[in-house]
Parts: sequence; structure tokens; C-alpha cells
Amino acid sequence: MSFNTFGHLFRFTSFGESHGPAIGCVVDGCPPRIPLETVDIQRELDRRRPGQSRFTTQRQEPDAVKILSGVFTDEATGKQVTTGTPIMLQIENVDQRSKDYSEIKDKYRPGHAGYTYDIKYGITDYRGGGRASARETASRVAAGAIARKVVPGLIVRGALVQMGPHKIDRTRWDWNEVGNNPFFCPDAKQAKFFEGYLDGVRKSGSSIGAVIEVVAEGVPAGLGAPVYAKLDAEIASALMGINAVKGVEIGDGFATAEMGGEDNADEMRMGNDGKPLFLSNHAGGILGGISSGQPIIARFAVKPTSSILTPRKTVDRTGNDTEIVTKGRHDPCVGIRAVPIGEAMLACVLADHYLMHRGQVGEGTAWPFKKSGA
Repeated sequence: MSFNTFGHLFRFTSFGESHGPAIGCVVDGCPPRIPLETVDIQRELDRRRPGQSRFTTQRQEPDAVKILSGVFTDEATGKQVTTGTPIMLQIENVDQRSKDYSEIKDKYRPGHAGYTYDIKYGITDYRGGGRASARETASRVAAGAIARKVVPGLIVRGALVQMGPHKIDRTRWDWNEVGNNPFFCPDAKQAKFFEGYLDGVRKSGSSIGAVIEVVAEGVPAGLGAPVYAKLDAEIASALMGINAVKGVEIGDGFATAEMGGEDNADEMRMGNDGKPLFLSNHAGGILGGISSGQPIIARFAVKPTSSILTPRKTVDRTGNDTEIVTKGRHDPCVGIRAVPIGEAMLACVLADHYLMHRGQVGEGTAWPFKKSGA
């Protein structure tokens, strides 16, 4: 199986399976002398960790990360910093229950990757899906924790903005509320509604999809390239590569198809600092594949979890028609824990493009406007 590495200059290669002894990643291309402690990575992993509420899988994984290489204690400061060499991160699996899958090991789960894996490789890991499991995304979150440190002043945040057909009220958006409920929801009132709604979905033996919004602030203008390395294209690819994601939009996305040119254009005026000030952000912070300096906004749709208790029609590996019921521990809405994963992938893309930009044009570009009086 190839294509386990993500990125160009800031790169990570993930390894491991859902029910193997461990998962993890090797991060390559991280600049040296960046402060990095285990707690920096653990903080992000704890946000994605399963079993923290009744609304996620009850698999009890501490997701305790170990930094095995790529750091050294700076004698001058006494702090641990990156060395510029590959950073290896390992997370042990401690709560696998492979027996939960023994009854369905020869059946293809509808909506899951088991069938296509078998067609391509002639083998499929039925124990939780192997590499197709959402368990793999812990490696991405670990890499993303390092990526956040590469771009100075970068802030990446995410939130769940829709579950099933139910959307949040954006007039009630409060970033501080995201950490106060188990849904990463910025709307306190809607988060309360989601409790009863998802309880009903879970008790019925089904699952439901969600929409996640990720926002990056403090992104310098000029990242990306206008043809084959468009920043929005690479962000879309990174988010689309997350397990169970079936759609991505940047800025106003598909809503722009309903707009006129007057409404969609992000008008500009000169600000007091001598730089242009955008009056709106329909483009999501990216113009012509290059960051404009505005917040980068992206949304992605996560499909319902494929593993459900409701009987579904399928076939087995010998070609017989059959039915399948997936028992065990599964997220009734896998989109909930996709919030920190989306943040991580956005951070990785921005770190990668920041290093490529710096390598091509240096720390900054020539500002096209002269200051007043110059």
C-alpha cells in the first residue's frame, strides 16, 4: 500500500492499524529549534480521543503519545526543541476488541472500505477496518500539533455547524462555547438540542452525518501558487482525505452559484495601516489559489458511520447474498471527532505552504503599495 505520506516540505508518514499494537507518524521537514514538548501534542490528541462522552465510541484509548526522535534539550534555555531531523511519534493501542468483528469478518460492510480494499489488495483487515479506520486519524492530529508551531501567529479552530439536517444559528456563534460541550458546537442552544437528537439516533441503532467548519487566522498573504499548487485545492485535498469525508467547500463554496457578481466580490478599501481592507470574505481567504491574509474558511461534510446495528443487505467474500449487523463500539456521529482532525489537516497544509513560500521568496514579499508620504 503506497501513498501514506502527506505534504511536500512539511511531510508526515502515518503508520499502524486500528487493532495493531500501535499507530503513529514520522514528521519530516519541521524546522529546527521550535519548542516542542509531549504536552503540546497530547493536548490535541485528548480533544480527538474516543470514549469521552456517550456520543462517541466507548473504546477506551488514552492516546498517550511518545516522542521517539527529533527533539533535544537546549542547554541555554533548558527547553526541549526540534532538531530539524525526523520526529517519530508513537501511540499505543490498548483497548482493541477484535472479537467484536469475528462474526462479520467475511462480510462487506455497506458504505465501508472493506470491499474496495479487498478488490485492490486481495486482503482486508476486518478488525475495525485496519488503515480505513478513523483510528488512523490520531496520527494526523499528532502531526498537526507540530504543524501549528511552524507558522508564527497561526490560530486554527474548528466547530461542528450541522448534524443531520439541523444547522446551528450563526448569530449565536461563540468560539468559547466549542470546548463546553461534547459536540465542538459554537451554538450552546443547538448543542443542547444535539444531545437528545443524537441519543435518539444512537438508540435506534443508526448513525448520522455532520458538517464541520475550520477557520485559520493569522495566515500570511502570499501562500500557495496560481496553477498546480493552489492553496484552496491542497486544503480541499487534505480535508477530502479524512476518513468518511464526502464533500469540501472553501469560503461560501456552493452558495456562490446562487450569487451575482456584485454579491460575491470581496470589495476592498485602503485601511489605516496603508494596506487593503476587505469588506467581506466570500472567497474564504484565498484568491487565485493564493492566501489573501484574510481568515481561511473551509467546511467539509462527513457521512454517517458505516458500522450500524440496523440490518443491511450485503454480500460476503465468496459471493453469497447475506445481511450484516455491525456490533461493537462505534461513533453514532463520526463527524464530532472530525473537528480536531480537520484542524490538524488545515494546519499541516499551511505549514507546508509557509515553508515552500519562504524557500521561494524569503521571509516576505515586496508590498505593492507605497506608504503615504513615501
